[in-house]
Amino acid sequence: MSTASPAVHGLGDLSTKLAVFAMSIGAFGIGTGEFAIMGLLPNLAADMRITEPEAGHVISAYALGVVVGAPLFAIAFARAPRKPLMLWLMALFALGNFGSAMAPDYLSLIGLRFLAGLPHGAYFGIAALIAASMVDVGYRARAVGRVMLGLTIATLIGMPLATWLGQGLGWRPTFAGVGIVGALAFAMIFRFVPQVAASEGASPLRELGALKRPQVWLTLGIAAVGCGGMFSVFTYVVPLLTEVAHVPVVWVPLVLALFGVGMTLGNILGAAMADRALMPTIGGMLVFNVVSLAAIPWTAQFWATASLSVLLVGFTVAIGTALQTRLMDVAADGQTLAATLHHAAFNIGNALGALFGGMAIAAGFGWTSTGPVGAILAVGGLVLFGISLWLDRRTQRWEPLEAAPKAA
Repeated sequence: MSTASPAVHGLGDLSTKLAVFAMSIGAFGIGTGEFAIMGLLPNLAADMRITEPEAGHVISAYALGVVVGAPLFAIAFARAPRKPLMLWLMALFALGNFGSAMAPDYLSLIGLRFLAGLPHGAYFGIAALIAASMVDVGYRARAVGRVMLGLTIATLIGMPLATWLGQGLGWRPTFAGVGIVGALAFAMIFRFVPQVAASEGASPLRELGALKRPQVWLTLGIAAVGCGGMFSVFTYVVPLLTEVAHVPVVWVPLVLALFGVGMTLGNILGAAMADRALMPTIGGMLVFNVVSLAAIPWTAQFWATASLSVLLVGFTVAIGTALQTRLMDVAADGQTLAATLHHAAFNIGNALGALFGGMAIAAGFGWTSTGPVGAILAVGGLVLFGISLWLDRRTQRWEPLEAAPKAA
């Protein structure tokens, strides 16, 4: 499928805004579907007559789908035009959620959540490449950030709304509602996103070539290790607030909303910073992560400072768009695989943060220990970042590549 290469531009063009907004709606649906179930585990466990830890496997099944699906779709459909591929991914996500709403038993629900998770990483990777292809190089991070804004708004609005719906009507209508958002995103992508061909000469073997590049692995490592600290704290943030800061339970949702506010601000400001100075933004945000997370044992002692910490931990997501843009620069001809693996790496960070944070709590170090654990992970990310800089200087300064074939 051949497409013309139009002139690129900034984010002020109406057609670009509509296309990015359509992809952001898909991101909103995916983010809501991923996070909403966390607040509905007791409802799900009671309805399915299982324990809450067993209900938690539903979340694990979705995360496994993300990790498996990201490289699978990128390699298998390397030659596919990007808009049809995105439509298929969104259709699979919507069907997986409609199916989850109708799951007759626990095992089928596990399978359907795995199915719904498969398109997650690939969708974000393809959306990032399409968004970056529609603008000048100096606007790439901001275009990607606008798409990811749907994900951050999902934590601010979508997750509380879905949780409220689920607590009132049950978990099945929640999944059905997410499926409806997926169907809406499908229609908007079909209408507003332009046709974008795969890269000339694209093939599964060429995509796999990205894995031969040390800078790709280092960037993915920064996402998996350096960003794990956010998840270390957020996984256990409710008992941190109620048992350490003594925030009344009735106020916890309001404080948690600050996490979504922080993520939204981080997404917007981080994207703008990345367009101006990519590597300094990555390094600076890692340092910010270390400081904000290491301060948790002190800031968590009081309402006001604990609330501020929740907002600052959410702001650490600012590094995400910068890392996505970095992958576009270092992946050469394997950008689709690298872009999709970015979100798989974040899910690995989710697992690492929750695991090590839980180990520290179980060892008797208390709820505040999740902050220093997260800071240690961020230091690990800084080490990988330093190695990446060293390789850059050793080999030659890399030049930014075009993020993707231009949209038609």
